Amino acid sequence: MAGTASDPHPTQPHLEPAPTGHPAYTETLPCTPESAPAARRLIRQALGAWALDGLADDACLVAGEMVANACRHTRSPLIRVSVTRLDGTRVEIAVTDRSRALPARKPAAPDALDGRGLLLVDAVAARWGADPQRWGKRVWAEVRAA
Repeated sequence: MAGTASDPHPTQPHLEPAPTGHPAYTETLPCTPESAPAARRLIRQALGAWALDGLADDACLVAGEMVANACRHTRSPLIRVSVTRLDGTRVEIAVTDRSRALPARKPAAPDALDGRGLLLVDAVAARWGADPQRWGKRVWAEVRAA
């Protein structure tokens, strides 16, 4: 598990092989809004290792919104954040939680302070979706270089 804001020595994300032949970085985090910065750090670390820094802003926006959605709409104690290099210009970001409820884009009221997360993901990601799992779901988004 990753370190917390009060932990001066946070753990390193887990590096594992992925079916694409490229490494995937994963980290299990508490399902709290405070995990969004840790998810963004994971994304930046992976993109830096793969020399895909140009994707960082979009990928971090997507990851932050997906983490926020998982924390807001599920009762999962933990989430799993992963980033996988699909090829030299594309990465997949995924957030896995224990809720079986699939996300759905809903229009936000013009004066609402929230409710635009999936609209942002849809605008920034090349594509995104959610895969039901036996024990929950995996929400993913693909970010590509322009």
